[in-house]
Amino acid sequence: MESGSWHIEKRASFRNDSFSKEIDNVLENGSLSIIVLGASGDLAKKKTFPALFNLFRQGFLQPNEVHIFGYARTKITDEELRDRLRGYLVNDKGASPKDLEDVANFLQLIKYVSGSYDSGEGFQLLDKEISEHEVLKNSTEGSSRRLFYLALPPSVYPSVCKMIRHFCMNKTDLGGWTRVVVEKPFGKDLQSAEELSSQIGELFDEPQIYRIDHYLGKELVQNLLVLRFANRMFLPLWNRDNIDNVQIVFREDFGTEGRGGYFDQYGIIRDIIQNHLLQVLCLVAMEKPVSLKPEHIRDEKVKVLQSVLPIKDDEVVLGQYDGYKDDPTVPDLSNTPTFASMILRIHNERWEGVPFILKAGKALSSRKAEIRVQFKDVPGDIFKCKKQGRNEFVIRLQPSEAMYMKLTVKQPGLDMLTVQSELDLSYRQRYQGVTIPEAYERLILDTIRGDQQHFVRRDELKAAWEIFTPLLHRIDDGELKPLPYKPGSRGPDAADELLEKAGYVQTLGYIWIPPTL
Repeated sequence: MESGSWHIEKRASFRNDSFSKEIDNVLENGSLSIIVLGASGDLAKKKTFPALFNLFRQGFLQPNEVHIFGYARTKITDEELRDRLRGYLVNDKGASPKDLEDVANFLQLIKYVSGSYDSGEGFQLLDKEISEHEVLKNSTEGSSRRLFYLALPPSVYPSVCKMIRHFCMNKTDLGGWTRVVVEKPFGKDLQSAEELSSQIGELFDEPQIYRIDHYLGKELVQNLLVLRFANRMFLPLWNRDNIDNVQIVFREDFGTEGRGGYFDQYGIIRDIIQNHLLQVLCLVAMEKPVSLKPEHIRDEKVKVLQSVLPIKDDEVVLGQYDGYKDDPTVPDLSNTPTFASMILRIHNERWEGVPFILKAGKALSSRKAEIRVQFKDVPGDIFKCKKQGRNEFVIRLQPSEAMYMKLTVKQPGLDMLTVQSELDLSYRQRYQGVTIPEAYERLILDTIRGDQQHFVRRDELKAAWEIFTPLLHRIDDGELKPLPYKPGSRGPDAADELLEKAGYVQTLGYIWIPPTL
């Protein structure tokens, strides 16, 4: 069977998949060119190309419509790039003949162009290759679609965007488009972010710019709006009258390991908290939008950010794990935190007085990312069960995606004894046989569809940097010092003390165990 007809048949078989209703929206008239700049780098190999491959094998990228271009400074051939990518797409040892056939068909869609990021010669050649592909696909000039994915360091964004604008845009507008995806970090503070936004904004309109934060593509993050606004039980509870505190946590059980020099330029706050965790906070705290249109949702997120009060130094705990500076690429006197826990306070009617605790760290005792909403104590506690812990609603983002409610129930037996248990929705058990898409797959698909709901708008980015820039400058100037902590621990002891100060009540004797199949 020819690859084109196989994909049409494959597309039909995916009609019941969570993505199926979106396919026809993606497959518009006109060819689609996806250009991955920085094609030889780690991000492209580990995330971008595998996401494109998964979209291809599910029928979202049709071989008769799409072509993929890699662009980088490295001087290699088409075949050499394909060889470099092959091992990241499937595991050769466990791959079925069908998997290997899919990989071979996908790799044939990839063409490589070598060139610099700041001169026109390479981009003129790239435009020539794209145009030839569009002619082969019988696209009318200007009706084609060009998606540029910048898997590059932010330092080269301005020059690359300038080259794209001058040499690689659609020549006319007959229903086609040119869109640019930029990866975080979007600057290092408010000033650098605004400079970057201005430089790119002079070249492209805001609807053409997609600032990608892969956390917004995670399945459980995407579920937040549904949970909050489609379930009557949560509507009256989701406020300061019932919720005592909210934790948003990101933990890794490994250190910087080979990325020390890069990580030291940013630290855990810039790397994780200012973007990923803050985006999650917006979805937890925002008001119901007028509709599900991207601008209505992003309007409400911006309102949350603009309501956050300045962060107090005594509500911040920083840490740096022992051995971090043993990395030869890390300065001996580095003040960069590898752990941070802080309290954000939202000054509005819904959340006044409720601490939002954002915590992220490397080289900790476990790997997980979760949202933990802790409710207030039950008034008039006739069962005297306060010591067992409070009700909590926990959303586990990774690993073992799940949502569970911690409840107090009667312990089986003749005595009236209470114990903590849970109502559990574990995805692996409930949705057996359903593959949860990778975040990058969903976000790239959204970009092709022109849906900016899960991307960061310019005013949103500015408001986020306004919250963290004063704190980051105090850290950069050495005014705030990270506390040492041992790898494999929970982080500095002061972080647990900050949790207690914020009002979080630790549940003793209860551990949630993901159910097994």
